[in-house]
Amino acid sequence: MKQFILLIICCLFLGKFLYAQQDKAVWITIKSENLKCWECKEVLEKYLIVENKSNMESGLVQWKINLLQGEIRVQYFPDRVSPDMIRTALNNAGFDADSEKATEDAYKTIPAICKRAIDGGGPQPRKPCHIQPIQ
Repeated sequence: MKQFILLIICCLFLGKFLYAQQDKAVWITIKSENLKCWECKEVLEKYLIVENKSNMESGLVQWKINLLQGEIRVQYFPDRVSPDMIRTALNNAGFDADSEKATEDAYKTIPAICKRAIDGGGPQPRKPCHIQPIQ
């Protein structure tokens, strides 16, 4: 009986020790010139879900996209993912990330409304695109 209690105490201590060794999730905010409409949001979210599971060891905890500001806030585990990896994922999805431009091939695949303003994308006068249209 004493050995059983000692074993439970050791497991609890070891569990707390291992949990304390994990890095806490941190936030990063990334600006994107061509992340302004709901369609862009859907494209990016689908990409991040797949990328998070396949290449980022599920290091992304959550993300919040602010279409009016053209930015994404990402919570991630720094022991699994780096800010550069997140920016690269955004670039590979076809979106600019801070000063880094999207890869040319990926940029070609995103919808026309998701292109940069200089390429004719984004909100148009009297046609806001940050709200999903009612279907």
